[in-house]
Formats: sequence, C-alpha cells, structure tokens
Amino acid sequence: MKDYLVKAIAYDGKIRCYAAVTTNTVEEARKRQDTWPTASAALGRTLTITVMMGAMLKGDDTITANIMGNGSLGKIVADANAHGEVRGYVSNPHVDFELNEKGKLDVKRAVGEGVLSVVKDLGLKDYFTGQVPIVSGEISEDFTYYFATSEQIPSAVGAGVLVAPDYHILAAGGFILQVMPGANDSIIDELEKNIANMPHISELIEKGYTPEQLLEQIVAKDSLKILESVPVQYKCKCSKARILRAIKGLGEAEIKSMIEKDKGAEATCHFCGEVYHITEDELKELLE
Repeated sequence: MKDYLVKAIAYDGKIRCYAAVTTNTVEEARKRQDTWPTASAALGRTLTITVMMGAMLKGDDTITANIMGNGSLGKIVADANAHGEVRGYVSNPHVDFELNEKGKLDVKRAVGEGVLSVVKDLGLKDYFTGQVPIVSGEISEDFTYYFATSEQIPSAVGAGVLVAPDYHILAAGGFILQVMPGANDSIIDELEKNIANMPHISELIEKGYTPEQLLEQIVAKDSLKILESVPVQYKCKCSKARILRAIKGLGEAEIKSMIEKDKGAEATCHFCGEVYHITEDELKELLE
C-alpha cells in the first residue's frame, strides 16, 4: 500500500479527522537514520503525527515538532508541509531496550522527561510557537496534551509503529481527531469508548487497513465524510546550495580556516544522511 493521509469530518462536522498510513515513509527514515527498534518507533510516531499536523496547514506553510527529552534518544525532530512531505531525525538513532511491561517497545524510557515544542511557519515571517512539558514520553499522549494546552482544541492522537526482528518497518500510521464546537458529550463518550477498544494501530495497518478504515474503527461509518486524500512521502529539503549558504554564514575567518587546514569541507544532512563535499575552490568563491 502506498502511504497517504486523509482529511475528513464526522458527525456533521462536529469532529475533524485525520488518519495516515506511513509505513514506507518511516522505513525510509529508518534506512537513512539507521535507527534501532525503539528509536524507530519514537521517530516513526513523531513523523506520522507531524505529517498529519502538516495537513492542517495551507499553501507553503510548514511545521516543525521538537521532542527534547532527557532520555537516551536525545532530541527528536520532524518537519512537514501541507503536501504530505515530511522528514525527521533523532539525535541518537542506536537506542533499543527490552520490551516494557505491556510487551511493547519502551519509547517512554527512551524519550524521558522534557518538553515538546511545535513551530508553525505561516509565511510572511508569521510564526506560531507552542511548548508543553512531556507528560508521557509515549509521544501520542504528549501531542494530545499539546493540542489541549497550546491550541485549546480537545483532541485524541494515536500513532503506532511495528518493527520486524530484522529492524525494518512492518507497519506505521496514526490518527488525529479534534472536537469542534457543538459536539455533545454523547459523541465524545462514543469516541473515547471506541478508541479504548480498538486494536493497536500498527496491527491494523499490518493487516492492510487504509486510513479510511482506521477512522471507521473510531467514528460512526455513516457519519464519516472524506474530504481529501494526500500522498505521504519522506522528502528532504537539503541541497548543496543550502549547505553553501550555511557555510557562508559561518564568517570569513572560519571559511579561511577550512581552506588552509582542510583544503575543503564536508557536511552531512541530519535529516537524510546525504554527504556534501565542498571543494577548496568553492570555499574561495564564497569568500569572493
């Protein structure tokens, strides 16, 4: 199945819905970052949620999520746009633990305590920034808390990643449901009950469930109205031109040092692992 997300409404627009299958996207991230299982789960959940949050944007707006915990993973970063393109990295990709008491990958232990911050670049130098403490470390619950606290939108967020014994990604995906004004307690109670009783997201996706079918596990099928479907892919924005601009920003003295000591420079993109080799002549051109 190709990765994609859907935007939908349910209960006459009283619930806003997003769901995504991101298996190939998370596998691409795993290969580029060389993540071990627990790190794959943490990064995969973050990528999945962030790409759905990107779908809430318009035009060329972008969103960046930073999970800065004191666990062994270090920082988790993901950014996405409104077109289903997402990228991300984790500071320490080689993190894995024994399964937790529920028999699941121990993402909470790997993340630790700290803060979750979200920055939306809305164009025209207009930024929205929200920051909340990490309340769970399981990531989905932390984004649920973020929506309620920073954006004052009661939400339910779920994301799952299933990792094979050989470390590749078997399934990944998730959902975001948001309560709009006018939703009564009976609707909210129904959603909470359905979410509590539904199988694990990654297990459903491994069985072939689509984003639409994920939502049908939670909301009444006859009330669900799909508005749009968007392809999802791992896509980095790095380029040699961007690297050169970054080096230019280091200043004349630093560039001269690179020329004299190293006869060039090498830079590796955090997000995709692409290695850029900058020649001595290219550095001299920056000075000119």
